[in-house]
Amino acid sequence: MSDVSVSTAERQIDESVPEISRRQTGRRRARRLLAAVFAVVTYWTVIRPRMLNWGATPTEVRRPMAGDALLPEPDGESTMVISIDAPPEDIWPWLRQLGQGRGGFYSYEWAENLVGLDIHNADEIIDEYQDISIGDTVRLGPDNHLEVAAISAERALVLKTPNQPPWWVWSFVLDPVSETETRLVVRSRIRLPDNPVARVASQLVLDPVSFVMTRGMLRGIKERVESAGREKELLDV
Repeated sequence: MSDVSVSTAERQIDESVPEISRRQTGRRRARRLLAAVFAVVTYWTVIRPRMLNWGATPTEVRRPMAGDALLPEPDGESTMVISIDAPPEDIWPWLRQLGQGRGGFYSYEWAENLVGLDIHNADEIIDEYQDISIGDTVRLGPDNHLEVAAISAERALVLKTPNQPPWWVWSFVLDPVSETETRLVVRSRIRLPDNPVARVASQLVLDPVSFVMTRGMLRGIKERVESAGREKELLDV
């Protein structure tokens, strides 16, 4: 083969390398884009609904609850539930003392205090925190609070933001299953910003945080109630 033929072949190979590289780069970008789209779709259609309705049955998710009328058309809603081996009257005192500066929220204290909420979760019923009435303040932290919007002894406690209409309604409902088992239902309804970007950003931040902290609270209440019940049984023996 002549030198001219060799040079021509080498040029053709050299010219084809950038084209191959561009095709490979394009395929990698397409795969990354498809993976990102798949991740987003999976989160919004599978993961997010399960987070927002952790522990709840379809019936519990759909049914009306105390506090719904305060924010009838929410932009976001979650209904999280846990079964507790105790009657409502044993759970109710723990709900009555909710709040910063009171019994806390029974969730991840270290995480709450990491953002300066100054929460200290109680591990026992505190008599001085048992008085609660409509209009009372329940502090979330030093600078934020909710108001008691409705209360039904051993049945329901509804909290809301003080503005009208409220942008957040937080409801706690006790549903007895039997004489020794109760479903504790926590429903959160929120009104999001009108700006679409701010709305999506709020959901991306609030949904995971709400899921983690609410699940921690439900588990914290269950642990405290059932532990107190076991201690009472030992004392009665």
